[in-house]
Amino acid sequence: MKKLLYTSLFLTAVIGGCSPKAGQQTAGKQTSGNPVFPGWYADPEGAIFDNRYWIFPTYSAPYNQQVFMDAFSSKDLVNWNKHARIIDTAAIKWAKRAMWAPAIVHKDGKYFLFFAANDIQNEQQPGGIGVAVADKPEGPFKDYLGKPLLDKIVNKAQPIDQFVFLDKDGQYYMIYGGWGRCNITRLKNDFTGFIPFEDGNTFREITPKGYVEGPIMFIRNNKYYFMWSEGGWTGPDYRVAYAIGDSPFGPFERIGTVLQQDAAVATGAGHHSVLQFPGGNEWYIVYHRRPLGETDGNHRVTCIDKMEFDEKGFIKPVKITFEGVSKKALK
Repeated sequence: MKKLLYTSLFLTAVIGGCSPKAGQQTAGKQTSGNPVFPGWYADPEGAIFDNRYWIFPTYSAPYNQQVFMDAFSSKDLVNWNKHARIIDTAAIKWAKRAMWAPAIVHKDGKYFLFFAANDIQNEQQPGGIGVAVADKPEGPFKDYLGKPLLDKIVNKAQPIDQFVFLDKDGQYYMIYGGWGRCNITRLKNDFTGFIPFEDGNTFREITPKGYVEGPIMFIRNNKYYFMWSEGGWTGPDYRVAYAIGDSPFGPFERIGTVLQQDAAVATGAGHHSVLQFPGGNEWYIVYHRRPLGETDGNHRVTCIDKMEFDEKGFIKPVKITFEGVSKKALK
């Protein structure tokens, strides 16, 4: 079944045959297949809004072409609808190139989309982490601040790959960083800036061993799971590791690798997010990977597979598949 059906879907959707259009509903389809929708997309942020699953990915292209974002929604994890150009550089005047790695929050009736732009290498270059706002998850999004939320290089962390984490006490944190460094900072309630910590510092470094980029955090059984990407994003060694702590600040000691390439399926699996089925113990990892034989660094596709825990609460290594996940409607 795997070879006959899902390998066929994979080849037609990605390598270039007569691919189905994003949003096409496939009668009788019971699993998502991987990739879950056609096209080059990476850095996927998974979310659940309005009784629908959502994926907000990077449009994976050379930086000067990576100037907009699409979104995808589904009622069942299997059939996905495309929402084109929910944001672009026409709406964000200070962003000229390389918009990527979205993170999204629904708060006070609005949707806040955090993103990195311009791939700044120093503080003399305009860019960094921005925020856009919309009334609906499919946008259109407009610039929230008229400038970057963060345009500084703090603790040697490039201002990219932001993840917005809501703690149990209602405090929002932004966890971010490239160049092998990771910071955490407290967000103001209206997302217009940051709140200093009790020691007077606005940023704390929480970099674990092996960290490169792509941080996310979630809570399970009152423990803080911190995950990140390692290796080079254009190479086959790209992978996801994790740690567990008692607070958002750690300390975080690397436990092991969760997601990595499978020479029979795909390479470069990484930069992920996590979805939990509401009220249940079913978890999914949403990530990108590179099709076998593909050498272009920007040729990445978005996939979903199951993520499971053992009896001690450790994350089991994820098996990446062509099948993807089974149909699961939201209640």
